[in-house]
Amino acid sequence: AAPAGAVAFGVKHTEGVSVDVLLRGRSEPEAVSSAGARWPLDEGTVLRFSMSRASSEVNDNKVTVSFYAEGGKPISQAGVFLTGVGISLDVDADRDGVVEKNSPNKASWAWGPEGHGAILLVSCDKE
Repeated sequence: AAPAGAVAFGVKHTEGVSVDVLLRGRSEPEAVSSAGARWPLDEGTVLRFSMSRASSEVNDNKVTVSFYAEGGKPISQAGVFLTGVGISLDVDADRDGVVEKNSPNKASWAWGPEGHGAILLVSCDKE
């Protein structure tokens, strides 16, 4: 996706995004922490970004990649907007009809009418 003539790239990102650059031949990625850092645009270079928390609104985070020609002249930019989505699978661990995030019964299971813990019903028929 780099434009013709590009030999290096730099990355900027919003606070809610973590960005790593993995260069060919190196086992450890470099964390992108400061604006102004540049890396050679080589085949096999991987730019990896992630978010560690859910967004407060759609497209509230961004990663911008700037491409540079020989001599450091900027020639193009590409960007992507990100929305972090929080996903949680939770259970009614004490079987009272209410799903609670901090139920003490999530770590164990007990049989019977006064029991607690998740119940998983599996259908093994042909449908």
